[in-house]
Amino acid sequence: MTQDTPEKPAFRLFGRSQGKPLSARQQGLVDHLLPRITLPEAGMIVPKTLLPDCAEQALEIGFGGGEHLVAQATAHPEIGFIGIEPFLNGVAKALTGVDTAGLTNVRLAREDAREILPRFEAGCFDRIYLLFPDPWHKKRHAKRRFVQPETRDQFARLLKPGGRLRIATDVKSYADHCMAELSGDGRFVWQACAAEDWRTPPADHITTRYETKNLGDCAPVFMDFLRD
Repeated sequence: MTQDTPEKPAFRLFGRSQGKPLSARQQGLVDHLLPRITLPEAGMIVPKTLLPDCAEQALEIGFGGGEHLVAQATAHPEIGFIGIEPFLNGVAKALTGVDTAGLTNVRLAREDAREILPRFEAGCFDRIYLLFPDPWHKKRHAKRRFVQPETRDQFARLLKPGGRLRIATDVKSYADHCMAELSGDGRFVWQACAAEDWRTPPADHITTRYETKNLGDCAPVFMDFLRD
């Protein structure tokens, strides 16, 4: 007797999934490179199996154009980087960076991360990055923000003990929202001891083009949490 497969949660992707047409090179990378380095379409995802030569595994959610992910993967070939991004143009830019640098420690998926996170093996990541996510400024849109109780639970499930979660934003209300969701959860230990700890970019932070646009209403806030 077979067991019924649980139904896949119905998530709605807010915002655009594609912008201007891709260049010929970008389209070629989407057609040929992405299928080779993407995540499995079904079943459990075990990053260590996908990137067996890497001593650590990191996840970046919503990597935009991939500047941070590609730079980190280039600087740390011993770390496997998995990136998830729904916006096709961002995926294409990241693929260009991966191809140009000849990276072999990167896997990318054009997906809604909320659908992918439950498929990862528990305790599989040493680091998770969520950098400058869409803040959904209006109060009635707050439920669209990526950081919610459900994703907080996924962060806790996926991080190894001692693993780190880094969230960055330049929108005050989003910073407040994240702190409300995470600071009272005993599974996460905020690493800031003084104001400079969240006002100053971490030593290994890579500034992205989006960050330099200063589109938010405050200076960037960096929230680092340790998985207890």
